[in-house]
Order: sequence, then C-alpha cells, then structure tokens
Amino acid sequence: MKTMMLAVAVLAFALAGCAGVPEATVEAAPASEAAPAEPLPDSELSFLFGEWVGTAKGTDAKQQPYEVVQTERVGPLLDGKITLIEGRGYDASGATLFNAFAVVSKNAQTGAFEFRSYTGDYAGTYPFERTADGFKWSLPAGPAAKMVYTAVVTGDSWEQVGEYVPDGGAPVKVFEMSLKRTGPSAWPASGRVVP
Repeated sequence: MKTMMLAVAVLAFALAGCAGVPEATVEAAPASEAAPAEPLPDSELSFLFGEWVGTAKGTDAKQQPYEVVQTERVGPLLDGKITLIEGRGYDASGATLFNAFAVVSKNAQTGAFEFRSYTGDYAGTYPFERTADGFKWSLPAGPAAKMVYTAVVTGDSWEQVGEYVPDGGAPVKVFEMSLKRTGPSAWPASGRVVP
C-alpha cells in the first residue's frame, strides 16, 4: 500500500540552482493573495494555476475512511514549459498529514506529457494526459492493478477521483477530492534570485 500513499498524494519536482552570481539579492515574495508581478505564460495547464482549498477523502491502507482539508498550489516555471504542483492534506487540528510535490512537463519530440511525483521517501514518473475537461494520470498499484486519477476542472472548481483498477476487474473508487480556487498564486516564480 506504499504505492497507494504515493498515488493519493498529488505531485513533485526537484529544482537546481546556479552559483557564482556576484552580489545577488532575493526579490521580496508578494503576499500569497497578490497576483504575480509578471503576466503568466501561456500553458496547456494554465487552467490549473492558482491556490485551491477543499476536502479530500478516501480509504487508507488499513481500509479505514479518512477526510482531510486539502490545499493545492499550482504554477509555471521555464516560461510555462513545466507546471509545478504542491498538495498538502491537513487534519482538524491543522497538522500536515501528507505533503506531495510534482512537476508536469511535455516532451517536445513526442508531444506526450509526463508527471513526476514525490511524497515522503517515494517518487515516480507516470503517464499524464490532458483531457477535454481536465486531466488524467495513473500509476501501478501492484502486479495486476493500477490507480487511475481523473480530474474535472470547470472554472474555479476542481473535482478529482482516484480508482483502484484491477486487471480484468471493475474500478473501485478509493479517493475523491473537491477543491475551489481561492485566487491566483505568485508561486513558484516569486522570490527568485536576481543580480
């Protein structure tokens, strides 16, 4: 069920930095409610950009139901060539129960998307497809099954379900998420180092 925990948590990417820039300074990060200072780049995933809050619920590895307050922040880097997503699930006391980070990129040669996700000690690269009303991604869930996550994004509403799909069997819904966009986000472009 470790694979299930990776699947339930949403998204990730590692960033590389540059050294040797003399007397560099850091831009002050605008408040999270403020719009980015620069216009957002065009992207096939710009419909996801912003900050989102809602609920996520499902069944854990011990077949016990759970529900958390779910937040997501989504934004572009590299002129919109990659999209970063960070998800956090909070319990009733406000403690973080899980945190996931992902990057979605598109192969310029094949036109196929890839979804690289990290949570805790787990990471993986999975197929990702843009659909007419959102997106879908999947990952292995054992030798003869997979998890399939399907998201429908309409305006400021993001609905997503996760289904356990055994080979030759009927899908079983084990996760659902319902979010509302609360506003734009300057993340991850804000706070960059400038000379």
